Amino acid sequence: MKKAGLFSLLSVVLMMGACSSKEVAKPVTNDGKPASGDLAPLEKQATVFIAEDGAASGAGFYIAKEKGYFDDYNIRVDFADFANSDDMLPALAAGEVDIAGGVSTASFFNAIAQGIDVRIIADKGHNMPGKSYFSFVIGNHMVDEIKEYSDFKGKKIAVSSRNSIDGYIYEEMLKHAGLTEDDVEYVHIADFGAMLGAIDSGTVDAALNIEPLIAQGISKGFHVRFGDATDYAPESQIAMVLASPQFMANEDLSLRFMAAYLKGVRDYNDAFFKDQGKEEIIDIMVKHTALKDPELWERVFVTGLDPNGKMFIDDIKKQYEMYKANGAIRGEIDFDKSVDPSLVERAIKEIGLYEE
Repeated sequence: MKKAGLFSLLSVVLMMGACSSKEVAKPVTNDGKPASGDLAPLEKQATVFIAEDGAASGAGFYIAKEKGYFDDYNIRVDFADFANSDDMLPALAAGEVDIAGGVSTASFFNAIAQGIDVRIIADKGHNMPGKSYFSFVIGNHMVDEIKEYSDFKGKKIAVSSRNSIDGYIYEEMLKHAGLTEDDVEYVHIADFGAMLGAIDSGTVDAALNIEPLIAQGISKGFHVRFGDATDYAPESQIAMVLASPQFMANEDLSLRFMAAYLKGVRDYNDAFFKDQGKEEIIDIMVKHTALKDPELWERVFVTGLDPNGKMFIDDIKKQYEMYKANGAIRGEIDFDKSVDPSLVERAIKEIGLYEE
């Protein structure tokens, strides 16, 4: 994706897709209803390029692709890999990719503040109450000593990054515990996997880790879960669906894409939180993500994905303010421009509100 030739090819294909997104009369079934159930498909197939790296939070994209929801609207999706988000954001802003998944980091917000024009349009990951996929664990040598969050005082805590969602969750925990950063020993371990050995050996006492490593570490006896991230950060926006301005401007295409995406997210919620069609959804997740063990999917605390695409916008702003207070942001963000839930709202008018 870093090669200029491929960027040019993507741009040409996107232009072709944009020119072929005219709507036609809705085809109907024998009962007189539109074949797609809501919106008519596009007259000519359009291609949407998604920057996605196989993260579990991309479930809505994978499920919508495999179950034919994009096909229903005559949309083809292609996944494009990027080495890191620093490469992804300029390509997204330039329209060389249409959709991407963004995790909250200072560098992400700083890029927007410095003029990278992308839109934050929908939820792509949050912690589910009582089943956080991103939470603290403690070593077995600490189970009799750490009973409350205040017991973290004087302990060594591993965190992967400071100016990121990890650092934000870490700081929120300290506030909840009534502690300051001087009360604990911060240990930087960038690799989540390396935290398993560190906590097992006693090099650190606790770690802020993520699934499926949390579940794997428990099964191997490396650590135990401690509390839940929603104890102190109940509405934290971990990851977000991002869109290029050019994609948002193509209303026929973007609306249908979002409708298909939300249908995929709803199947995900039905599977993991209502136990409906779970085997099929796990098969799709095994195919598209790095977690290839179907049995482990039964044990992990899965990423929360809102079936109506709702974001915790106040929390997004709160994270930005924390990064700014830490001196990691240069410039200001116009959140009225950068955060745009209107596409989700329009899609829900077409496919209806998901009832819990």
